[in-house]
Amino acid sequence: TYAPKLILLDISDISCIRDVAKEILNCYGCVDILINNASMKVKGAVQSISLELDKKIMDANYFGPITLTKAILPNMISRRTGQIVLINSIQGKIGIPFRAAYAASKHAAVGFFDCLRAEMEEFDISVSTVNPTFICSYHRQPAPGNWEASIWK
Repeated sequence: TYAPKLILLDISDISCIRDVAKEILNCYGCVDILINNASMKVKGAVQSISLELDKKIMDANYFGPITLTKAILPNMISRRTGQIVLINSIQGKIGIPFRAAYAASKHAAVGFFDCLRAEMEEFDISVSTVNPTFICSYHRQPAPGNWEASIWK
């Protein structure tokens, strides 16, 4: 039994993910189950969402989970065991109006983890994707002109 250790991680900050993964592996030696369950979303018409915000959503919902997965994966492959889970969204399968950036990031994640599942079969590593329907998330009402406050976390 290991004592719990709290490690803070902003999944949208790609530059720190490898260091966090290294810290976890140094502390515990391995990761048996990796559950990617972090997300950001924004509601708005395509023409009203900035490219900057599109990129932030893509970093949090796509590049973050795949960066963390790629950092942990070599350890699982060398041990020939492990389980990777992506908690995604039904919007990774079906796009709906006013959620283009979110749906695009979730579609990309589904595609990546579907390919990863096939590739990891030979190493006995299980890869699962869970696509729940709509869930209640924390949300702050944005102040005018403050796009960051319009993000759902």
